[in-house]
Amino acid sequence: MAEQPLVSIIVNNYNYERYLGEAIRSACSQTYSKVEVIVVDDGSTDNSKHIIKDLADKIIPVFKENGGQASAFNAGLQVSNGEIIIFLDADDYLFPHAAEKIVTAWKPNISKVHYLLQGIDADGKSLGYTYPSRAEYLGQGNVVKAMLEEGGYGVSPTSGNAFSRSVLNSIFPIPDGKYRISADGFLAVATPFYGEIIAIEEPLGAYRVHGSNNWGTSMSGKRFRSFIEHDFIKKELLMEKAGEFGYELPKDLLLRKNGHLWARMASLKLDPNNHPVPSDSIPKLIYHGIRSAWLYSSELNWQKKNVITLWFLSVGFLPLPLAKKAIGWLFEQKSRPELVKQALALLRPLQNRT
Repeated sequence: MAEQPLVSIIVNNYNYERYLGEAIRSACSQTYSKVEVIVVDDGSTDNSKHIIKDLADKIIPVFKENGGQASAFNAGLQVSNGEIIIFLDADDYLFPHAAEKIVTAWKPNISKVHYLLQGIDADGKSLGYTYPSRAEYLGQGNVVKAMLEEGGYGVSPTSGNAFSRSVLNSIFPIPDGKYRISADGFLAVATPFYGEIIAIEEPLGAYRVHGSNNWGTSMSGKRFRSFIEHDFIKKELLMEKAGEFGYELPKDLLLRKNGHLWARMASLKLDPNNHPVPSDSIPKLIYHGIRSAWLYSSELNWQKKNVITLWFLSVGFLPLPLAKKAIGWLFEQKSRPELVKQALALLRPLQNRT
């Protein structure tokens, strides 16, 4: 780009007083000079407002009534001026060189740059793995075909994305009701239709895993029902965008999406009485899980496909106490025995990107 673009870092916060200061300071301490920092407080009832007021000379503060993550994103974008927009969750933080790396990688007419995040615990200690896992690649280039055929693509959590303002202007505001939480799902689905994606396969920030995360560490049927319900909402959005751009979706789209099937298997096994898909059965999910891994997960090597096959068979047929362990090993990396961690570390595919 001829001129250095302005980067807007929009910190969205709700009752994260413990972490908020670190998130704001990380945004204000970027090595790249053309940065504005906006902090949207979504009606916090803790000490967050005092923290924001103490740092008001370095930021643009926005205080609003509680409306959820989508409404916070909408409010932040409305007051921002940047050509590049980063939505930073208040319990995460960016590394000092993040904006500089993003601007260096940036190209005209892309929808976003995304990058890995280093997993940390509540106290900021490294967990030894990244989000997404290094066993998966972030999607890059034109990922629309992957979304339409496989139901998704490798994507980073909220704080691991930098969006083109012109693209966001085409899709905002985000519907508040449907995306009160997980507004990043809306962005992950909608933005690729407006331009290609650039992936940076290194951590440019930290993703904090703690008990208060929406997707935290709870191994409950409720947690997986949330995954499933949001996948159905995102499918509706994908259908809408596909129609708008002249594409068709396969009828079995969600049955091609391995991550979605993991959640359905876990939900059915852990809490069958409240499982949200009445037509599901253990044999059906085993079949579709294995089918998805081998036919619709092109980013995975054969070793990882074997691991996924074994996982579906184990969770499906093992007694519940043992099945719970297998579910935990997949969804909670810190729960994995050392041998399992070492085995999964070997499964990163050979790089083959264009």
